[in-house]
Amino acid sequence: MKKIFVVISIIISVIFNSYSQNIPERPSPPRLVNDFAGFLSTAEAAILEQKLDLFNDSTSTQIAVVIVKDIDDDPNHFAAALGEKWGVGQKGKNNGIVILIKPKTTGSNGAAVIQVGYGLEPVIPDAIAKRIVEKEMIPAFKENNYFKGIDASVNVLMALAEKEFTASAYVKKPKKKVSFGFLFSIIMVIIVFFVSGAQSSKNSRHHTIGRSGGIGFIGSGGSGSWGNFSSGSDGFSGFGGGSFGGGGASGSW
Repeated sequence: MKKIFVVISIIISVIFNSYSQNIPERPSPPRLVNDFAGFLSTAEAAILEQKLDLFNDSTSTQIAVVIVKDIDDDPNHFAAALGEKWGVGQKGKNNGIVILIKPKTTGSNGAAVIQVGYGLEPVIPDAIAKRIVEKEMIPAFKENNYFKGIDASVNVLMALAEKEFTASAYVKKPKKKVSFGFLFSIIMVIIVFFVSGAQSSKNSRHHTIGRSGGIGFIGSGGSGSWGNFSSGSDGFSGFGGGSFGGGGASGSW
């Protein structure tokens, strides 16, 4: 049994290494939302980053959203190799999730992948990840609404990871009317527009709101600043060294 495990580990290592040359380098400074294709607006990326950063802070589970211009060969292997190279999730817990997206272009189909770390496979098996790709992501992507599809899949993945409902309950679950994740996103959109407008006003008048002990919505530094969407003094602190074993779920459109 030990020899078989060693052989499997070597095979996985070879597969990952074959993809590593085409995988983007780990972001610096670290971010959970990395759009290398430019399909998300600044506001949309900020909303997702804030949500995922808060989730990481409260649960230690890390969900990385990565959008690339192209994916070489098998999307599942590429996503697993990226998660391994970046170390998404915590070492020992292996509680990372990679959402990898290659948008559809004139010359090629789009691809969406959910790759789940070892530690989360019991609560988010590949069959459920596949369902999330097909039910939450691709319908929105077909409408060219990448934020909607990513946000919906993130909401389900967070709920499953926190065991708010089981995988079987998700399969039977009717279309949600209003979810906490949806409400969170709406609130964040409002804040984004508020902050953007206030920031513009600040730049023209050099005026700062909330200086004396209040919430620093537009602080030039300091913790809790919504101006740079940081949930703490430094925002997301970095990936923890999680591992991935391949498999995963993907779809195309």
